[in-house]
Amino acid sequence: MTNYLEFEKPVADLVGKAEELRAIARASEEPTDVEDEASALDAKAAELLEDLYGSLTPWRKCQVARHPDRPHTQDYIAALFTDYTPLAGDRNFADDLAVMGGLCRFDGQPVVVIGHEKGNDTKSRIERNFGMARPEGYRKAVRLMDLAERFGLPVITLVDTAGAYPGKGAEERGQSEAIARSTEKCLQLTVPLISVIIGEGGSGGAVAFATANRVAMLEHSIYSVISPEGCASILWKDAEKMREAAEALRLTAQDLSQLGVCDRIIEEPMGGAHRDKDATFDTVRGAIAAMLGELGEQPRDQLKSNRRAKYLALGSKGLAA
Repeated sequence: MTNYLEFEKPVADLVGKAEELRAIARASEEPTDVEDEASALDAKAAELLEDLYGSLTPWRKCQVARHPDRPHTQDYIAALFTDYTPLAGDRNFADDLAVMGGLCRFDGQPVVVIGHEKGNDTKSRIERNFGMARPEGYRKAVRLMDLAERFGLPVITLVDTAGAYPGKGAEERGQSEAIARSTEKCLQLTVPLISVIIGEGGSGGAVAFATANRVAMLEHSIYSVISPEGCASILWKDAEKMREAAEALRLTAQDLSQLGVCDRIIEEPMGGAHRDKDATFDTVRGAIAAMLGELGEQPRDQLKSNRRAKYLALGSKGLAA
């Protein structure tokens, strides 16, 4: 059953009416031919969905990026990678379930994969802390990146987090330092580092995984220094101004491609990645393979220097502006 977003209600109404007609026909003892009418409603719903998704506002893209049925890191790992061996713990404090990763193969090539995991039901979302990592999650990521560096394995990160967890315990254990160390490790790697924003890319919690040679974003994903609600609360003291904040933040894949932050936009099925997960996995697989191919021939010292130059250039553009 599809979970419809608020702005998709007209589509839901049409689909509901079509299903209602079919249900009446199934329940009727008399032969009833309603399929033509139901099919017409389906076609109208598909056309309306295409119109809606052809002109999504930034705030609506935020809603799509946060859709509860959207595929998460564990779904991508199951679909795209083989021989996945999860590695747990930061060898210091604990294992953070908001971050998952390990050794695996992508199209037969050994790689390290790391990603945020939000969970897919109430129990798992609480266990995973809704994808908001604590310091031990970022330290686990650093440990996995060290492993990749030692064995010369490409690193693929899957980003989907509203941001790093801001709780008291996380701050006491050095949240900002852990994020900085993870970002630093991204810059130090001499192996290919590819990041895919699969949903939300929130604040430093995302940057700690996405300071990569190549950053790809799904078509309806978002990537920003702060959530629209947080930005609105700070600037206007009113979280309800999140729509204006989403416009101002330029957090969509299309905006960030223009700004040079996003290197590749990965097309989603009509209506979002959650409506056809298999098609989404296929396009993400193709994008990762292409980016690995682009980076595979570069010497290791050049991978590191090019990555550093990329982010220094972004800062220079910002200063010049």
